[in-house]
Amino acid sequence: MLREPKSCVDIVISLIGSSPENFYSAAHRDIFSAAIELNAAGTAPDLLSVAQKLRSAGKLDAIGGEVYLAELFSAIATTVNIEAWCQILLNLSMLRRMINACSGALVKCYDNDAEPVKLVEEIETDIYNIRNVGQPDVIKDLKLLIKEEFQALMDIRNKKVEVGIPTGFAQVDEFTGGLKPGEMFVLAARPSIGKTSLALNIIANVVYRCSNPRPVAFFSLEMTDRQIARRLICTEAQISERLFWDGSFKDNDLARVTTAASKISKAKLYIDPTGGISISELRAKARRLKSEHDIQLIVIDYLQLMHADSRLDGRQQEVAEISGGIKKLAKDLQIPILVLAQLNREIDKNASANARPKLAHLRESGAIEQDADIVCFLHRNRDDAKNLADGASVDAEWIIEKNRNGQTGMVKLLFYPSRMEFVAAAPMSEEFAPGTTQS
Repeated sequence: MLREPKSCVDIVISLIGSSPENFYSAAHRDIFSAAIELNAAGTAPDLLSVAQKLRSAGKLDAIGGEVYLAELFSAIATTVNIEAWCQILLNLSMLRRMINACSGALVKCYDNDAEPVKLVEEIETDIYNIRNVGQPDVIKDLKLLIKEEFQALMDIRNKKVEVGIPTGFAQVDEFTGGLKPGEMFVLAARPSIGKTSLALNIIANVVYRCSNPRPVAFFSLEMTDRQIARRLICTEAQISERLFWDGSFKDNDLARVTTAASKISKAKLYIDPTGGISISELRAKARRLKSEHDIQLIVIDYLQLMHADSRLDGRQQEVAEISGGIKKLAKDLQIPILVLAQLNREIDKNASANARPKLAHLRESGAIEQDADIVCFLHRNRDDAKNLADGASVDAEWIIEKNRNGQTGMVKLLFYPSRMEFVAAAPMSEEFAPGTTQS
């Protein structure tokens, strides 16, 4: 908290609350209380402000002075494991509370005047209180929920709020309602079909092509941040990246590239190219981005390249832990998470080259199908794109195979390999329609 107060304080409060009683050391209780009070007053509880707060309260010398605060500050190099540390703290605090409760229960049991039934109830209450330390109150009265949801439905009907974030593909949004808060949206495909390109097209629609741009976080485990920026520029300028390598880039293309770069530079897109990121690292970074930039969508490319926090017996169990962690993160932050996923090789063994993917083709884990609210497949014949002229398109399909809260179906797309862009084959909203010029 002292090292990165802006991002860590909110995470800590959400996980362990604002009570200092979880700390064993009296010094740490005082430091924590000072940090929480400063944060509540709108001041970042950094090293200097916490020291001044403790000095004003006459507690600075008691905790070990500024020297001890400096030691705490330099004890870690990064705050990426803040959530794991909070869990360790809660576990130890729970054990201490259990020791106190059991010791107290033992003393009460030796009291000859104790009423057994009443004593059991007291002990049960103490244990229950310990079990729920740090846990938010998630039990809701149905009457309140009905009132809230009725109003939410009326707001949607009256166009006061959107059901979800539009993907830019109107027909897909008709099936899914867009990318809805708290939902895990899986987009799967075989290698080299274009799932990253489609994800970047959706990101472009959300962060700068629409009338209501939103901040987006993109965790790219496969491509570098520079590759992503380069592809966004070329797609927006509607030119092939190949023009820069083979010397065929012309002066009249420069205006389009300049315009595209200027437009994209204003977008609130935050790219993390960390390869092999773990679910705990993803959670910590996502919480920080939500706190600092109020991101409204997370995109992950792709799930099978992530790692679980603990060593498990098999890859299927590891993928299941990752999938469950992503779904939990979507619910905790109340934003949608678009996850790209790889399909297994069974579909390639099919006799038909144009065989369409099914849920059973999701690679390595049925947990992805279970955790996801929506599972979609991107499908096209890879051979169609071979020896294709610049500016030409091939047919593609966006198949909605699972939709927890809506219909399933298929939407026709056109894929332009030269500029790595998917567009709706049917009439689309003018807001997201591509330009008419082609390379």
